[in-house]
Amino acid sequence: MSFAIFTDTSANLPTRETKRLNLIVVPLSYSVDGVEQECLDTEAFAAADYYEKMKGSTVIKTSQINPQKYVDYMEPVLRDGKDILFVGMSSGISGSFASAKIAREQLLEEYPDRTIRLVDSLGASLGEGLLVLKAQQCREQGMTLDETAHLLDEAKAHMYQLFTVDNLMHLRKGGRLSNAAALVGSLLNIKPLLKGNEEGQIVSFGKVRGRKAVLQELVKHYCALVVDPQTQVVGISHCHCPEDAEKLAELLRENGAPKEILVVEHEPVTGSYLGPGALALYFGGAQDVRLH
Repeated sequence: MSFAIFTDTSANLPTRETKRLNLIVVPLSYSVDGVEQECLDTEAFAAADYYEKMKGSTVIKTSQINPQKYVDYMEPVLRDGKDILFVGMSSGISGSFASAKIAREQLLEEYPDRTIRLVDSLGASLGEGLLVLKAQQCREQGMTLDETAHLLDEAKAHMYQLFTVDNLMHLRKGGRLSNAAALVGSLLNIKPLLKGNEEGQIVSFGKVRGRKAVLQELVKHYCALVVDPQTQVVGISHCHCPEDAEKLAELLRENGAPKEILVVEHEPVTGSYLGPGALALYFGGAQDVRLH
């Protein structure tokens, strides 16, 4: 029996693709100056305006998905007799995955004959989205729900997520850096190198001076750690810096060209923690890639 694939908007997949592949996306919510919003169409998202507002005094807040929202989205599918695979944003950066667990327990009490498998992607944006696409490939190939969930749990350990931000102050506001570290970095044009670790948390592992050096460093790590690039889709997400994203894609094509490169504008919720100018790279590496 086939199964339904759920994810959340943090997966950052183009809306046309989620519809074409019959994926069900549960939206995260955020507020801009107190006005609650949901980004239901990542391609229609007014990124330029949103990230420009972040440079000013606009107050942006986010909230995790609550259990009831998961129940509302999943129950009709269970009622129709289908099982569910949910691939969610890292539990290391959001409580939304914990909410999915609560919803799962509630739903299985009412639908004990159904199966709901939850996969903690340990990532966000395309670090999550590429796993969702892999789940769809498994479903299309006739793999079972359990086989697919097991494969994703293995694949996430290989998913390298490397990124930088243009302004350290946004990380400071999110509690990632001290005030002093943020101020010094901003004044000296120091760009941090960050990654998702083995627990799905964001950690800093280096820094370089200037934007050009950042691009070269991303490519350097890609070349050192990518495995069989010709067989995989590599992801790039950015917070309204399309020129840098395209330059990074160009450099990847010149150095260990992957099968495909998926470039997306960063959706508003996780993008709010990174700030305008953030740039991220996602690809499959070795088993212990998150430890590097």
